[in-house]
Amino acid sequence: MLIVKVPATSANLGPGFDCMGLAVSLYNIFQIEISDSVKFKLKGKYTRFIAPNKRNIFWKSACALWKQVGFEPKPLKVTIESYIPPTRGLGSSSTAVVAGLLTANAIAGYPLKKNELLKLATSFEGHPDNVTPALYGGITLTVMTENGIIPRVLVKNPKFKAVVVIPDFLLETGKARKILPSHLARKDVTFNCSRVGLLVDCLIREDYDLLKIATQDKIHQNQRASLIPGMADALSQAVQNGAYGAVLSGSGPTLLAFSPSNYAPRVANIMKQELSKHSLKAESLILDIDSQGAVILEK
Repeated sequence: MLIVKVPATSANLGPGFDCMGLAVSLYNIFQIEISDSVKFKLKGKYTRFIAPNKRNIFWKSACALWKQVGFEPKPLKVTIESYIPPTRGLGSSSTAVVAGLLTANAIAGYPLKKNELLKLATSFEGHPDNVTPALYGGITLTVMTENGIIPRVLVKNPKFKAVVVIPDFLLETGKARKILPSHLARKDVTFNCSRVGLLVDCLIREDYDLLKIATQDKIHQNQRASLIPGMADALSQAVQNGAYGAVLSGSGPTLLAFSPSNYAPRVANIMKQELSKHSLKAESLILDIDSQGAVILEK
């Protein structure tokens, strides 16, 4: 039996659109056994949107790897324990992609290195901001080139908590992307470039007081705020009540704040209160940054 544990992830982190992300201590767990046919068993809090058959992205990603390395597919029994809410901006689909690739790679005798797995995972997701932290852990920056992908783990154990506030509604990534402009003003691109540089510097130097500036964005957050009532106020109030910075998680609707441990409960509560003013219910989690990324165990 193989057991694969993959963390939830948050992408963009404000200005790092499609290239920055982090892993948090919330997980989907996959138990895999060789079987006589492809079978899926679903457990955990979130199973409604998971395909219990060969349409499952776990199986598709596994087959893609086997095809690439010329390995005959093996029928599997896969038990998925799902604790990451889907379609909320926490990388739920990325966990299935990463778990499928790690499983297929193990069964085939580990023909691909981690960077090659990242490249294949990115081909499924379209961009690496979720799959890189899912594979490597920590807070990551990923650079795509003509010849491959360059992942960088900026920090594995930052000295803050991730306050995750999850509104009780679904927001499809396609809808959240469709609202974005097709052209950007030069001043907005410059704005984001400067913030990405500052964000990387703040994380490496642990200069967290500047995160409220470093997490500012002009490319996607303001546009997506129209899809999430109360988002702008919730992010603003998080910073005013002790968070170092606060951002939209991925394409939303989940919100993420970087907070000192002692302020984290207050930050979570104030963000939920702001959303409730717009008739949005939400749950909150106070999480650590996951430092390992996906792990695979053989039993």
